[in-house]
Amino acid sequence: MTRRSTASVPELVARAREGQAGAVARLISLVEDASPLLREVMTALAPHGGRAHVVGITGSPGVGKSTSTNALVSALRRAGKRVGVLAVDPSSPFSGGALLGDRIRMQEHALDPEVYIRSMGSRGHLGGLSWSTPQAVRVLDAAGCDVVIIETVGVGQSEVEIAGLADTTLVLLAPGMGDGIQAAKAGILEIGDIYVVNKADREGADRVRRELRTMLSMAQRPEGAWKPPIVKTVAQRGEGVDELVREIERHEAWLAETGELARRRAARARHEVEAIAVATLRERWGELDGDSGLDDLAARVAAGEADPYSAAEELLESRAWAQRA
Repeated sequence: MTRRSTASVPELVARAREGQAGAVARLISLVEDASPLLREVMTALAPHGGRAHVVGITGSPGVGKSTSTNALVSALRRAGKRVGVLAVDPSSPFSGGALLGDRIRMQEHALDPEVYIRSMGSRGHLGGLSWSTPQAVRVLDAAGCDVVIIETVGVGQSEVEIAGLADTTLVLLAPGMGDGIQAAKAGILEIGDIYVVNKADREGADRVRRELRTMLSMAQRPEGAWKPPIVKTVAQRGEGVDELVREIERHEAWLAETGELARRRAARARHEVEAIAVATLRERWGELDGDSGLDDLAARVAAGEADPYSAAEELLESRAWAQRA
């Protein structure tokens, strides 16, 4: 396939399903590199997906996302779960690689064959996730992970994509990291399935919980909707983490019972298909280059001879575009 591996895609998939970390790593590398083999990889993985429960973890920098992820992995392993972790870090502007390297902070799991941890650079992608994260989740799902944890770069108005990718979204807050009004502005009160007040041994933890409870009670939810619980943890000491796992399991059961799991996954697949289709169209557009007539249309719009909507319709209906699309 490349100089790094001579194994075929079916061989890599078979090895990944046997739990071979090297094969999982190679498949995710193919995803991140947008390899020409990516379509073949996704085709081979498709029959083996849909089994893992995807848990997203997000929150402002400094609330303890990596520590909480580490503690959550430990609790899940005690329950006999195979766990995959995708830690999406800010990217180096020079290499495109992940800067923080969450694997360094999870050394206690490094030798556990039932845990796979991968740091992925966001590569400048807004939303807190790498563009390749959905495909990487598919790799870990097919590799037999019972739970896939995605830890995002941070949280903000442009960083809530995690809610569209995860089955269960955990939003972390901590005392001293900003008041509840700021949390509402960031949009996190709209995306969380479970709220976690970490560093609960610090002064102000009870106040954060009260503010959260008050603000969540004001949200208008349809009858029968999930009511997000608030869990207090001290992740560094593992306190409250078992309760957090129970809430995740309770939410997983609710998703299955109400049909919400199928709805969320269908919406996720729809978004993924749409994103791939748009990327393909852009690629084909680039291949047309000067043959598309775009420059002439742009000049007409700039001169006031045509409006942008009519120009866009003319471009899409052009023979060159139609033949390539």
